[in-house]
Amino acid sequence: MSDDLQELEKTYSREQQRLGNELELPTTPHTLVRGRSRVSRLSRAGEHSQSDCIQLNEEDVDTPIEIEKDEYKDSASPACTWSHDSLPETAKKIIRFDDGDPSQPNNWNRSQKWFAIFVAMMTVMNSTISSGLAAGATDPISEFFDETDEYRLILPTSIYLVGYVLGPLVWGPISESYGRKWTMIISFAIFTIFSIASAVSPTFAALVVFRFLVGIGGSAAISVVGGICADVYHDPKKRGRAMAFFMASTTFGPVLGPPISGYISTVSWNWAFWVGAIIAGANWPLLVFFPETYAPVILKKRARRLRKETSDASIIAPIELEKTDLGHIITVVLTRPLRMLLFEPLVMFTCLYLSFAYAIFYIFFQSYPITFVDIYGMTAGQEGLTFLPIGVGAIIAAFIYLTWDSILERAQRLAKPWSRSEEMRRLPLACIAGPFFVLSMFWAGWTARKDIHWIAPCLAGIPFGIGYLCLFMALLNYLVDAYEVFAASAMAAASFSRSTFGAVLPFAAKPMYRALGVQWACSLLGFVSLAMCLIPFGFLKWGTTMREKSKFCQYLLERKRKEAEENERATAGRNRRDEAAAGKIAVLGEKALEGA
Repeated sequence: MSDDLQELEKTYSREQQRLGNELELPTTPHTLVRGRSRVSRLSRAGEHSQSDCIQLNEEDVDTPIEIEKDEYKDSASPACTWSHDSLPETAKKIIRFDDGDPSQPNNWNRSQKWFAIFVAMMTVMNSTISSGLAAGATDPISEFFDETDEYRLILPTSIYLVGYVLGPLVWGPISESYGRKWTMIISFAIFTIFSIASAVSPTFAALVVFRFLVGIGGSAAISVVGGICADVYHDPKKRGRAMAFFMASTTFGPVLGPPISGYISTVSWNWAFWVGAIIAGANWPLLVFFPETYAPVILKKRARRLRKETSDASIIAPIELEKTDLGHIITVVLTRPLRMLLFEPLVMFTCLYLSFAYAIFYIFFQSYPITFVDIYGMTAGQEGLTFLPIGVGAIIAAFIYLTWDSILERAQRLAKPWSRSEEMRRLPLACIAGPFFVLSMFWAGWTARKDIHWIAPCLAGIPFGIGYLCLFMALLNYLVDAYEVFAASAMAAASFSRSTFGAVLPFAAKPMYRALGVQWACSLLGFVSLAMCLIPFGFLKWGTTMREKSKFCQYLLERKRKEAEENERATAGRNRRDEAAAGKIAVLGEKALEGA
């Protein structure tokens, strides 16, 4: 059979293309070709014969996703679905990746995978560094634009996070339809252009608007990187480690922003934003060579190439079976993160905890000047350096994660019953993160006094960094593991909620700290952190039940079950064909012997 025909006799399941609930699950082939009124027949000589007909089970193509058909009766699912009414008269030949296909991102070599993850992490670093640049340049901005209202001066930071609120609702789902690469390139172009615009803002109002647009562009990295990790690592262990590096980059970005802008803004207020633009420009050579990691889009390109080479218009990729009309995109694709946030308890409570932790981080941008400038008389640059212990805590958290990963691997190797639990894979790290949060709040509050050295409240950032990163690594990995192909939408929901908290709560920081004092303001945050500690323990107890009641999770399990059955049928069919071929060879051999 020619190479082209071999390419044609492949099909691809979008749900199974990335992840599994266990450590490793192979890509499962479906049956191959189906037409509306007739079925395409392939033969070695190119002639059509009934014996060569290969039919596609209707359930593999025509069944809508149950989680969405109840609300959107006329919408196709985000999986590979196909309306009966839209089926063409000619048969469709659906291609898929072969097992071990080097074009499948999960099969890339280590250097290719790490390059993709590294580029994604650098875009995250760009985005998160920019989020904190305005915080260290507040006084120069105030002086240049003659703006004295302290609430308005919070806007260049908070409005950036409003961009983080809205952007992921678009970038995450869009990346699940059109791929990661062009989503990243277009969004990063917006980020770069408006980073430059921020540096040349003629008015304070223009600066606020440009910062909002920078946040819109920078939010794609936050919402898409989780999907990129899922694209190139199907093994949850390797995927978890990649996510750990990603989360470390999201922690170090905001930590580096204030000290950079605190020192550079003494030259001019706009140099804080020029630094962000320069760092973005340095990242472009990497982004240009960033490979597409989304398997359905890679298959789409392959299908286009085969159609061109063979002049066979019936060759298609599964993603081309989906609806792409504006109504479907608006009612199904773009609303998916919000529906997950509102109707999926796992997503809802995860977002609540992460949002509170994220808000505390950005509250620090307003409360640290009160602590270290007002109480200890530091300069803006020196105050920015007090964020560095949070980065130290993040490094410690990364080692804690790797240690837990080794413990889990050993338990799985020894077949310990607890190690097979989905919840035990990730959530213990979230359970230990909570006490670190509580400790850091009370530590920071009750040591911030003139008669106590400034290093004491400064070092409270270490347990905060440990708790912050452990919490994000555990809960975001838990979401990715639970929702698999919907990972980008789940991450977009998480980004939406935490950015909302991060944008709004800092406005209450200064009034709260002035009304309650540093000690009791930090204590209030500590008591709320103590209540939030219960969430991961609740997941440990009821997480399995929540996943069993989740329409998204149950849809994925049902698809895997069907694919496993289809794989068994395909294997059985191949075995029967092999046995038949062996029988024919034996008969021919016997006849040859008789003739001799």
